[in-house]
Amino acid sequence: QVQLVESGGGLVQAGGSLRLSCAASGSTFNRYAMGWFRQAPGKEREFVAAISRSGGSTYYADSVKGRFTISRDNAKNTVYLQTNSLKPEDTAVYYCAASDTVFYSSSSYYSGGRYNYWGQGTQVTVSS
Repeated sequence: QVQLVESGGGLVQAGGSLRLSCAASGSTFNRYAMGWFRQAPGKEREFVAAISRSGGSTYYADSVKGRFTISRDNAKNTVYLQTNSLKPEDTAVYYCAASDTVFYSSSSYYSGGRYNYWGQGTQVTVSS
């Protein structure tokens, strides 16, 4: 079992950047595919980005492609989400998620239901 703790959220002006971190503990980190999801008030949770166990493959929602970058450091048991060119519509609680199941299809990375561990979330607020 793995525990996830997000950090790095905050208030930023439109066009600014934040680097979100998710520290994992309790299990071998490179066993897990990792993802970032977000949920804005009154909206459903949505996929943001994901990364494979080795870090060799990454996946992004169309809405963040070219602005956000996901990465991981397996030696530090941490996954990152670098968010650039932030927009007010990026305002949400951002959640880190982990999955120790085998993903036979890349589509699995995009589905929140395929992740079995979640962090508590970190708030990102982008002002216009």
